[in-house]
Amino acid sequence: MRDPVADAEAIFRAGLARVDPLAMMGRVLSLTGDTLRVTTETECHTYDLSRYRHIYVLGAGKASARMALGLERLLGGRITSGLVAVKEGYRETLSRIRLLEAAHPVPDARSAAAAREVLGLAAAAGRDDLVIVLVSGGASAILAAPLAAPEHPLTLADKQQTTRVLLACGATIQDINCVRKKLSAVKGGRLAAAIAPAACLGLLLSDVVGDDLDVIGSGPTVPDPTTGADALAVLSRYGVAETIAPQALAVLEGVAAGRLPDTPKPGDPVFADTRTVLVGTNFQALLAARDKAAGLGYATVVLTSHLTGEAREMARLFLGMARDIAEYGVPLPRPACVIAGGETTVTIRGTGKGGRNQEMALAYLAGLGRDPKNAEEAVFLAASTDGSDGPTDATGAFASLAILRQAAGLGLSVDAYLADNDAYHYFEAVGRLLKTGPTNTNVCDIKVLLVP
Repeated sequence: MRDPVADAEAIFRAGLARVDPLAMMGRVLSLTGDTLRVTTETECHTYDLSRYRHIYVLGAGKASARMALGLERLLGGRITSGLVAVKEGYRETLSRIRLLEAAHPVPDARSAAAAREVLGLAAAAGRDDLVIVLVSGGASAILAAPLAAPEHPLTLADKQQTTRVLLACGATIQDINCVRKKLSAVKGGRLAAAIAPAACLGLLLSDVVGDDLDVIGSGPTVPDPTTGADALAVLSRYGVAETIAPQALAVLEGVAAGRLPDTPKPGDPVFADTRTVLVGTNFQALLAARDKAAGLGYATVVLTSHLTGEAREMARLFLGMARDIAEYGVPLPRPACVIAGGETTVTIRGTGKGGRNQEMALAYLAGLGRDPKNAEEAVFLAASTDGSDGPTDATGAFASLAILRQAAGLGLSVDAYLADNDAYHYFEAVGRLLKTGPTNTNVCDIKVLLVP
């Protein structure tokens, strides 16, 4: 007998294993004598390490400690020193690279201190040195040095409040990071500017739909194509210009007007000896999940790696597919598995606890409760690859008619919990949260729909 809940978790974990940063670094990097090779599906670069006086390693993000561990295993004593900053709890035991912890998704004092230390090490690198920068999802919050703006002194509290507003209004990560870059001393290519004239090699693990290099971790080693006017347009689009910290708004207006320096743009000489390489993506995780599902006997399709939009709206898509598979055998015959990746958003209306994946699973149940026809046997799992969905200790949640009925038996109203954005406590009550603990990786989310 099939256990679709167990199968859904196994499929998700197969995708997670594919983007383990330690294995990923071993696939992408190799060392022969003094020659370091960086090889991906689309590019190959070589570095003669004998020409560098020092090799420094800097990094930030949920996966940066495990990426650093892979680099230490490869380069060993060739690494002079280094520093990576991670989300609290996302640790590894490192020997040559120092590790700091900071808060996510809202930065804290440790985030600012980590950014100052990273900028200090970057500035110490000379023309004959190589700086390897490891960036993964979460870096935007974990490194948070306010831009120096004497006319409008920007504080960490200003950045914290601005981040909270942007997270709550349903803004995409692209839009959030557009604003963050203008308020930062390290984002939007400013870390590369601090490293210059030393050589810089950026290795990026993408948690961004579309894998835009300037958006991943807010692009600390990448030219920033956005402007101050773009950042102001983001605030206008979401109606939060009057809500964010006044000093943050003043800085954005100063950048837009040319009174304050903007981030370095494409063609800026600070990038003359900088190369940035994408080493891991959500799509790679989806392919591994697909292979696992096929091995379990499911007809399988990867729907997209670009799933975006409101979480509760996207839930309708998966519920509709479950019905079509059951009734018509499209897009797949039963037993069927539909896999998708990406990153949705949540507009916060209530005071509950949850994340975008738990919200999507709860919205799936709400639709199922209104009409269970042709979706009675389907199981849906929405989960994040970083191990923490929103500000919770859960990776995601399972949804099915059996779970809905179990919750109803406990007197839980799915619509009431959804209205309060309180998916965590709903699924906690029925024991259907998925908890992996910190995964030390981060490549967006994975959705698994099974129709046995």
